[in-house]
Amino acid sequence: MPRILLGVSGGIAAYKALEFVRLATGAGHALRVVQTQASLRFIGEVSFAALTGAPVLSDEHEHDPARGAFPDQQPPEHEPVSHLELVRNADLFLIAPASANTIAKLAHGMADNLLGNCALAATCPLVVAPAMNNHMYEHPATQANLATLRERGVHVIEPDSGRLASKGEHGVGRLAEPARLLRECEELLGGTSSGAGEPVAEEWSGVRVLITTGGTREPIDSVRFVGNSSSGRMGLALAQAARARGAQVTVIAANVALSRPPGVQWRDAATAAQMQQACEEEFPSCDVLLMAAAVADFRPAAPSNGKIKKSTQERLRLELEPTADILCELAAKRQDGQTLVGFAAEHGAGAIDYGRGKLKQKCLDAVVVNDISRSDIGFDAEANEVTILTAGGEHHVPRASKAAVAESILDAVAHLRGS
Repeated sequence: MPRILLGVSGGIAAYKALEFVRLATGAGHALRVVQTQASLRFIGEVSFAALTGAPVLSDEHEHDPARGAFPDQQPPEHEPVSHLELVRNADLFLIAPASANTIAKLAHGMADNLLGNCALAATCPLVVAPAMNNHMYEHPATQANLATLRERGVHVIEPDSGRLASKGEHGVGRLAEPARLLRECEELLGGTSSGAGEPVAEEWSGVRVLITTGGTREPIDSVRFVGNSSSGRMGLALAQAARARGAQVTVIAANVALSRPPGVQWRDAATAAQMQQACEEEFPSCDVLLMAAAVADFRPAAPSNGKIKKSTQERLRLELEPTADILCELAAKRQDGQTLVGFAAEHGAGAIDYGRGKLKQKCLDAVVVNDISRSDIGFDAEANEVTILTAGGEHHVPRASKAAVAESILDAVAHLRGS
């Protein structure tokens, strides 16, 4: 029975933590809960205690009747330090909701409450699920703090986009739904996801999904290259979502520096030619292809083997040649039952028309179009906004976290496959 320590910080989204506890305990997990003092203004300890069957702690100096034990354990005979014993027994520590204040404290290593002490002492996976107003979430300070946590190996469950606590406000910052929180926690625990009590991870059981992500780099010389700004975030969100549905996932990544999702097969491909070779090897055995990588359309025709010296060049002229259209060539080799999805990162007006042309020209099942001219979505942004084009019409996905957008894309794929 996996043990999850749940940290609850202050915010109206604390009510969702109760639903998470209900789902997690129903799926067979043992839970303990620690709360910040601010969270007690929204949800009392009694509610969590009733659902977990264990004492709830909100002060690092208070006595723990269970002595750090989870509901499936016998309390030790000695009186341990509560926060040390709690995280020692936990298989995973989830903080949901994680307020902007709590995220800032975690990023700066502060331990002025029980939750912070537990986070610093935890050797198990630490998972943070932000929840706050969209302006607070998008503030550079919050984004920098989240980036710091990611660099330290903390898993961040991106918030959803939609109606916020303040009347009339919409945007990114909604705490991820409890079923998604549980699904991602279970992925990190190495098990299957039960979602809302159902075997969600069997939904795509046996489905083989091939995902390309990142941006290729075409060498000019031994140190310089022609490339793009793709971070690979959208492809990794798709990989994680597909894996959570039970699919067998292979990722072909071009120059992606982000953490690899657990449970996926990973292949690196730096250039368009390497991407093409990897795709040709993996494509015949896949059921679904999600071509999310930003593959260069052109490459230097005659790259130098060494470093081109500035002192020897008055001017540097590059002759570019087209790269292979990988998706078009794969589509020509498709087999019955394969579903092919292309991605079109367009700049400004005419994006939908271009996407429609790509859908028809390359004989694809769907094309996902997004506008990279906006700084709040697209390349290396935490959020995205897309339009999914199919032969039957189009579906606009409003601005949301890339994790949420990934779910919408996979829903569309499931519909195309009739599953």
